[in-house]
Parts: sequence; C-alpha cells; structure tokens
Amino acid sequence: MNNAVSYTTIRPIALKDRIKAYVELLKLRLSFLVAFSSAFGYALGASQIDLFTLTCLFIGGLLVSGASVTINQVLERDLDKLMKRTQNRPLPTHRITVNAAWMFAFSMGVIGLTILAVTTNMLTVALSFLSLLLYSFVYTPLKKVGPIAVFVGAIPGALPPLLGWVAATGHISVAALVIFGLQFIWQFPHFWAIAWVADEDYKKAGFKLLPSGGKKDLNTAFQIMIYTLVLIPLGVLPSEFGITGLYSAFVVTLCGALFFAQTFYLMKQCLVGEERSYKAARSIMFGSFIYLPVVQLALILDKI
Repeated sequence: MNNAVSYTTIRPIALKDRIKAYVELLKLRLSFLVAFSSAFGYALGASQIDLFTLTCLFIGGLLVSGASVTINQVLERDLDKLMKRTQNRPLPTHRITVNAAWMFAFSMGVIGLTILAVTTNMLTVALSFLSLLLYSFVYTPLKKVGPIAVFVGAIPGALPPLLGWVAATGHISVAALVIFGLQFIWQFPHFWAIAWVADEDYKKAGFKLLPSGGKKDLNTAFQIMIYTLVLIPLGVLPSEFGITGLYSAFVVTLCGALFFAQTFYLMKQCLVGEERSYKAARSIMFGSFIYLPVVQLALILDKI
C-alpha cells in the first residue's frame, strides 16, 4: 500500500490555520516590497499624487505579486520539500492542495490586474502581466538551467518601479528606464549573495544561480563587485535627469559606496576560507536588503 499523501488531498487543519496558509502563499514581505516599489515609481513619475490611484496601484501590485509567487510555489512544490528554507511552506506540508493554490493564484492575479485596469492604464496592466509571466513561467524553470535565470529574474524584479511610473504618466520615458535600470542592476548582487548563502540548499533542488560555473569563488565575488560598482553612477542619474535633487544623489552615492565596500570584504575572505566568505556574502545579502528601500525613500523624499 502506498502511504504517500497525494497533492490532491489536504490534511485537516483549523480555519484560522487554513487562512494563515493562504497568507503564507502570498509571501507578504516580498509582495509588500514589490507593491512599495510600484508606489515608489508612481511617486517619482506623478506631477501630483492621487492617493486613490496610489492605493489601488499598491493593492493591485501586491495581489499580482502574490499570484506570481504562489504560481512559483506550485511549480516548485516538489523541490521545496528538499530544501530546509522552504520545506515548511503550505504545499510541501499539504496544508493546501495544488488545485486550491492554482485557484488562489488565478483569483489574486485577476483581481489585481482588474484593479490596475480600472484605476491606471492598459500599459501598466500589460507590464504587470508581463512581470507575472516572466517570474512564474520563465524565471522559475530557468533556475535549474543556469545563471541566465538571474538575468531573466532581474527583469520582473525591476519592473515594479517602471509600471508605477507608467501608472502616473501613461508612457515609458528615458527617466523611467533610469529607475528601472537602478533596480535591475541591484538584482545581481542581491540574487548572487542569496545564492551564495543558500548554496547548499539550492544544490539539493538543483538550482544553478551562481555565475563562474556555480562556484563560490573569487570570480563570482568579482562579478558581484562589478555590478555593485555600477550602482554608484546609476544612483546619480535621477538627479541628472531632474527627477530628484542633489540631496538624494548624495544619499544614494553614499549607500552605493558602502554597499560596494562590502564586496571587497567578500573578495578578501574568498582567499581565506569558505566559512568566512559565507559570512561576507551574508553581509552583502543583508546590505542589499537595506540598500534598496533606503535609496527609494531618499529619492521619494527628495522629490516631495
């Protein structure tokens, strides 16, 4: 007799725990950051902020992001069981069935896109839908192919501020591409630092995200350094294009320099040993978490 639990079944749990499981599917912290990035782009692009539109953009962006990460979890449910960091998610623990997760993702996606269609414009909806498709159905399977997944994943990762700008202006401008570029380049040290720290877990699932042949070596550390270096001149461009002023340019440059300095430490530790390089990569990972919201807040406050 096969005692394995089918993905079409669900173990009995209380209603509040079922609700909690659906909330877990949304990955609220990640979805909130995506929605915040959309609001950030809107605030930079709008000549006058409409709070109703801004609120709807935030909610719509959060729901579309939630749909994307739910689809990601459905497609990777068997791989999530293999990794310590993901084995307690709702699908591996059978708190939610696959069919229920698909319906939840579809509902969140449709509601989110509908909110954006009614309150913004169709270009914003198209960019949001493109982001969902790239993250869920292109980036997700490419994680087992190689580092090209990081490049592809950086596109939906950088689209939120662009679609926020489009929601405010109705078009894509050079200034909007500058904002997109800043977040696009940030994705690389961010992704690679996470992949370095979670390398053992990722290997269990067959994920190949690190460059340099998937190795945690000096070459990978050097590539992290190069992309982080590019963030410094990119951070000045919003001021050059008149989006913001000199105050934010100073703050963003300082943040970029501090972030860049961390990469030298990683390169140095690569020469010492794997344990120390792990700690240095972990520092870069947390540095990337701090860098983006601080930069976004500085740009918004300078615009206001």
